[in-house]
Amino acid sequence: MANKIMFQGTSSNVGKSILCTALCRILYRKGYKTVPFKAQNMALNSYVTKWGDEIGRAQVAQAEAAGIDPIVQMNPVLLKPTGNQSSQVVLMGKPVGVYSAKEYHTKYSLTALDKVQESIKFLDDNYEMIVIEGAGSPAEVNLKANDIVNMRIAKMTQAPVMLIADIDRGGAIASIVGTLELLEPEERDLIKGIVINKFRGDIKLLEPALDFIEQKTGKKVVGVIPAIEKLDIDEEDSVALEHKKHKGSWDIQIAVLQTPKISNFTDFDALNYEPDVAVRFVGPGDELGNPDLIILPGSKNTLADLTYLKESGLAEQVAEKAKDNTPIIGICGGNQMLGTMIYDPHHVEGDIEDIEGLGLVQTTTTMKDVKTTHQVTFDVDNLQFLNGTFSGKGLVGYEIHMGDTESNSDDVTRALTITSRSENPVNVLDGFVDGAHQIMGSYIHGIFDNDEFRRFIINELRMKKGLAPLEVVFKYFEHKDAAYNRLADVVEESLDMDYIMGLLNEQ
Repeated sequence: MANKIMFQGTSSNVGKSILCTALCRILYRKGYKTVPFKAQNMALNSYVTKWGDEIGRAQVAQAEAAGIDPIVQMNPVLLKPTGNQSSQVVLMGKPVGVYSAKEYHTKYSLTALDKVQESIKFLDDNYEMIVIEGAGSPAEVNLKANDIVNMRIAKMTQAPVMLIADIDRGGAIASIVGTLELLEPEERDLIKGIVINKFRGDIKLLEPALDFIEQKTGKKVVGVIPAIEKLDIDEEDSVALEHKKHKGSWDIQIAVLQTPKISNFTDFDALNYEPDVAVRFVGPGDELGNPDLIILPGSKNTLADLTYLKESGLAEQVAEKAKDNTPIIGICGGNQMLGTMIYDPHHVEGDIEDIEGLGLVQTTTTMKDVKTTHQVTFDVDNLQFLNGTFSGKGLVGYEIHMGDTESNSDDVTRALTITSRSENPVNVLDGFVDGAHQIMGSYIHGIFDNDEFRRFIINELRMKKGLAPLEVVFKYFEHKDAAYNRLADVVEESLDMDYIMGLLNEQ
């Protein structure tokens, strides 16, 4: 049986995911077979395991930090918002339907509890340490009856709980005291420590507040984590995009259209880490400007996001930029939007049965009622983009989409060949390039994580501006591993690790 520890927060976005990631790496470095777990996740930024199961991106980062492959038992329930009050429910990696918030919380959530329990048992039987993440706040009194992610899990596993507060946003002491007040006595007993996160300033000035918290609550303050700049670890919440909007004097400026249902925005992190590239997310009210490349990202609801682009005027601006020879790349839902028409005969995304695309490439998409989810390996054979040609073997990425896209013209060439899906050999053409070699699309998420391919695209943009090409100067996967170690170093130094290890080892 595995030893367990749980991180809960006084609210959303206080740093639960990041601290779980840090502890996974700390325990991995200590030699423990460690696994992350989050019973229920809500995010548009998802990932596909080797076995074709869709899970939340945070648990993928935590698994990477723990040195293991992501598996579906790490996140048995994933909610992917489709509207203001509805979400697609993904159970054990597969979609089972779209539910309103009321339907899910009052009827479905507890039916998923069996799968949650089965997942915990599997992890219990196969790992030494389980690092459990909560969601939002455990003190939401209107949701507690059907909660399957916070205190119900803590009580089920008898995991000691660290309660995290974000001091950077203010009100940390009140949020800690208020959260503990709203918990039942048996729930408060499971809180074994308080963690203050995102602290800036002189720790000496904070010490009176730490003393007050311990005296008021009777709970130990286990550590104060400093605000860590440029963490460079995948984030799953669209809140993170607020920190990704920036302009700079870098050689290459890339604009990503931040649509309301944007998904998998981490597709572009590797581009943003390049020393000569700045990625800017263009949201409502932002100016498109004059980027060197426009990217249409993935979407949880392609038809809704396409409608947004048209109504906001961004579609017209993109068309004008295309006429001015600005290159455009679409990924997944963005790939679908590039074409002439999108058909939705099964009403997968709502009441609209068909809609005109942006018309930038001669392709047609038909939505299917079965989702394609695979990790993939793919080859690139003489891909022509702008004035260059790229070939490469054994590149990696993943698919999450509900449609198929076909070419309407001989002028459109196929860009990629998928050679394996979920580790099974296949021979599937993917992606399109227009006749001018200026517009490109693909269903493959993570395509820019491949160092040689990413640098090819950047260098073509550089040469279009009269700049000299550069050698590959950034290794994405090495960079991520270094980021996990840097995070672990800071957190290990900031927490009372003897106390935490004592909690883990006394079980």
